[in-house]
Amino acid sequence: MRFAPRCALFDPTVLGRLLDKYMNKHFLNKRLTHQLGFAGLVPFILLALACWLANTDWIEVFLNAQQVYAIVTLSFLGGIHWGATLISGDLSAEQTRRALGWSVVPVLVACFATVCGGFRFAVLMLGFIGSYQVDKRVSAWYKAPAWFIRLRFNLTCVVVVALLLTVFAANLRGN
Repeated sequence: MRFAPRCALFDPTVLGRLLDKYMNKHFLNKRLTHQLGFAGLVPFILLALACWLANTDWIEVFLNAQQVYAIVTLSFLGGIHWGATLISGDLSAEQTRRALGWSVVPVLVACFATVCGGFRFAVLMLGFIGSYQVDKRVSAWYKAPAWFIRLRFNLTCVVVVALLLTVFAANLRGN
């Protein structure tokens, strides 16, 4: 006995074919990558704003939080190369050595920033810019889609501006 007519839209095979036809994996990866990338900017922006808007007693807390988040994010950018190298079967031995070698550089730059005192944010900004420059040159090795490097550029610009605004706020409003 049937209680309700069967709706084709809720049939898993029909729904699966519709998703395959209209939302291929590349589109989903691009969309999700953009969403997560821009979501990752939220702490940079909020912490920069907090340095400008919050009571000056809190600036040091926000500076430290911004530094920690920048260190973690910069380290992640190196990890992209480690992972991409491991799954790219078409890299030459030289490309593999260079990519794996580069993958640890952002972490080292981020750690170095922790001992640079008043220059720590400058070191982090240079790390983000340098990481983008390397990504731009080697993304073809991994056969990354063209939109990836445009996304990296946009994300890098926002991060660098947020870090710069944080430094300005600390110097203009700080104790």
